[in-house]
Amino acid sequence: MSATLARDLVRCASCERVSRLPRLTPGTHARCSRCRAVVARRKDDSLARTWALLIAAAICYVPANLFPVMVVAGPGGSEADTILSGVVAMFQAGWYVIGALIFFASITVPVLKLASILVLLLSVHWRSNWRPRDRTRLYRIVEIIGRWSMLDMFVVSLTVALVQLGVVANVEPGIGASFFAAVVILTIFAASSFDPRLIWDAIEEGK
Repeated sequence: MSATLARDLVRCASCERVSRLPRLTPGTHARCSRCRAVVARRKDDSLARTWALLIAAAICYVPANLFPVMVVAGPGGSEADTILSGVVAMFQAGWYVIGALIFFASITVPVLKLASILVLLLSVHWRSNWRPRDRTRLYRIVEIIGRWSMLDMFVVSLTVALVQLGVVANVEPGIGASFFAAVVILTIFAASSFDPRLIWDAIEEGK
């Protein structure tokens, strides 16, 4: 396949169909022949958008861990739990699996996602030639993880339901849950805004 023909091929982000991109006049766009989603050779303002979303997510991650995500009100009074204190409470109550799941999904995964996107952005900014295939795989992993980012919110909801059904206490979401939801959404958008083709630009320019 010639280089010119390869440059004309684009992959639909919605249905993965590969199509040839026709010549477009200014102000127009092409659509996938299968799902009719808009397709383009590059994502507009990819770096600027990804940086903005990543910084916003990192800022939201701080109050997401400092403020309570759950407020439990019972006969003995009310108690507010942050993510970390909630994990400790789960372990103390003997709910080891749920505690480990919340720790992994609420602390480990967000930090790894933020760090991974930061590494990708810095490598592109510095025009790095270092292991482009591995960096592309890293981007795909971040994309896949993003689909499971609400797992911990599901676990919190399940915990609330279990407590409510047991008529033990009344549980309400805290402000930390809102910040954490913002982190999840912002990192998903950051990953989708990043254009992995930027990883290969430095390689192509070096040929």
